[in-house]
Amino acid sequence: MIKDKDFKIDGIDKIILNKLMQNARTPILSIAREVGISGAAIHQRLRKLEVSGLIAGSKFIMNPKVLGFKTLAFIGIFLDSSSKYNEAVKRLKEINEVIESHYTTGNYAIFVKILCRDNEHLMQVLNHDIQNIKGVSRTETFISLDQQIDRQIKI
Repeated sequence: MIKDKDFKIDGIDKIILNKLMQNARTPILSIAREVGISGAAIHQRLRKLEVSGLIAGSKFIMNPKVLGFKTLAFIGIFLDSSSKYNEAVKRLKEINEVIESHYTTGNYAIFVKILCRDNEHLMQVLNHDIQNIKGVSRTETFISLDQQIDRQIKI
């Protein structure tokens, strides 16, 4: 969340951000040469963007398929009572295959994204882990067949 509502980014900031969003390993000096400012100025701008809250961090992105995780699924979780929400999320955090959890409007109390090795592994996580959480009344599972879009918001 941007801390200063008057915070503005300029064209140079946009170039820096776009280059680093495409490849976080892009050398700072390469970006500096492209925009015509010093590497130190790039570092100062990045620090300003971090302090503002616009940059929330950086990370390596692993390819789960290389690790054998080939089944991606989304699970809508129904709770028998909204008072069970916090405990259910606490338990979901203990399941390594759960990689995202969302509190949403609509039919589900919780909507999660999980990665499994295969459909059998998915069934095991559903039957032994998620559906055994106290308060979970039922689930709906959607298996992703392919991901066509994976991007950040355009600046």
